Amino acid sequence: MQRRTVLLAAAVAAATHDGAHAQQPWPGKPIRLIVGYAPGGSADIAARLIADKLRAELGQPVVVENKTGAGGNIGTEAVVRAAPDGHTLLLAAAAQIVINPSLYKGMSFDPLKELAPVTRLQTEHNLMVLGAQVPAKDLQAFIAYAKAHPQGVTFASPGAGSPSHLAGALLNQMAGLTMQHVPYKGSALALNDLLAGHVSMSIDNMPALLPQVRSGRLRAIAVASTRRAAAAPDIPTMQEAGLAGYDVSAWKGLMAPAATPAAIIGRLHAAAVKALADPDIRSRMVAMGAEPVGDRPEHFGQTLRAESARWAALVKSTGATLE
Repeated sequence: MQRRTVLLAAAVAAATHDGAHAQQPWPGKPIRLIVGYAPGGSADIAARLIADKLRAELGQPVVVENKTGAGGNIGTEAVVRAAPDGHTLLLAAAAQIVINPSLYKGMSFDPLKELAPVTRLQTEHNLMVLGAQVPAKDLQAFIAYAKAHPQGVTFASPGAGSPSHLAGALLNQMAGLTMQHVPYKGSALALNDLLAGHVSMSIDNMPALLPQVRSGRLRAIAVASTRRAAAAPDIPTMQEAGLAGYDVSAWKGLMAPAATPAAIIGRLHAAAVKALADPDIRSRMVAMGAEPVGDRPEHFGQTLRAESARWAALVKSTGATLE
């Protein structure tokens, strides 16, 4: 009888402890927002734009951490392996979630299965830009120039296997070009060399490139999606510029470890949607060439699955692979 009483008391104590733990308010400490890319790139810009707004909504600091390498995989894995308590989140870019699984054959995790979608924060137009040393003023003139200089035209990207890399490879494929790919460790480094005239062109996220276009340091040729960007309505799409069927767009989203409780996912979603409704953040996104979204977690998940299939087909068609 005495042993049964002790066991019963221990069970009651454990249940009380678990209940108290479950009822602890969230967030109970600062939130880490992991970015898998270097400071200054479009992912970093998006993270720092949303972090302050999330802090105001959630009542805790949201600290942006850049964990770079392996095309964003290092940052992604850091979140996959984190405690699913809502205190470690991923500022997810398309490459990390829907492209890398087709490129990296030795990945030790599956981002579609081991991360929970919260919301897409923004969609982004990719922009094709030329360095000042390239004389072409439009897409057809650039294609002619590249064909006339088959060994002399290069395109920069923030890394092998990035959407920017695949965008250039797709342009090579569709236009019959032989541009040489020059990968960098992040968009900021690629942009620096493009501005310095060390590479010929790049197709990358508009938020990082548009300020340089507006300053006159880069020449915009076309928007790499099926419709024009509200931030730069005078720049034609690739299709309008004469390359029918070309479409390489991008997005940034918020994700958490897969086992994060649904209630926390719901609060994160509500906070992000409220932040995205703020006129200031919306105007800043649009000015940079991005468009706020704020879709439901289930819709974001559907988008991820569809995008994964589309990018896998593009990776296969371009022959791009990474070990």
